[in-house]
Amino acid sequence: MSYKIAENAALIIVDFQKAIDDSRWERRNNPDAEGNAARLLEAWRAAGRPVLHVQHLSTEPDSPYRPAQPGCDFKDLLAPGPGEIVVQKRTNNAFIDTGLEATLRGFGIGEVVIAGVLLHNSVDATVRMAGNLGFRTWLVEDATASIDLTDLDGRLWSAEDVHALSLAQLNGEYASVVRTEPFLAALQTLVADGAPA
Repeated sequence: MSYKIAENAALIIVDFQKAIDDSRWERRNNPDAEGNAARLLEAWRAAGRPVLHVQHLSTEPDSPYRPAQPGCDFKDLLAPGPGEIVVQKRTNNAFIDTGLEATLRGFGIGEVVIAGVLLHNSVDATVRMAGNLGFRTWLVEDATASIDLTDLDGRLWSAEDVHALSLAQLNGEYASVVRTEPFLAALQTLVADGAPA
């Protein structure tokens, strides 16, 4: 499949911090999420496209995402590089009280590509807001992950089911859901051809 990607589409990486490996979380799916996000990051850097890293600073006393704890640090594989913007948030939505929208508008960016964790939490909230604010939004399904969840009736839903349902809810209305490999192939082909991706 061929994708038409804006030349200045921004890559937004949400909450890929060490806290996601804390043992308090339920079982997660997609162990390749970080690797796929790193491939996106490498491609964006190579093309000189804008990259923004979202860092969650929890206000909950026992959260592994609380500032000044090791879990708050970015994963080494996805740590911000020189000139890349870090957006710090205190809610699950990267647009709330962060200046993210103003930053994107200020750079004339109307298109975003989103990866990160957790899909059914901060990624979902950020994707929905991006879509509602009028940004053309791509969600890279295998560069994000979900965890097992128990519903209000006590039924356990696997991380795979949670992931699939979250993607189905977001696709089309809020974002275009894509996979890393064909998305990067389209990006690289367009760049190699000398055409704006």
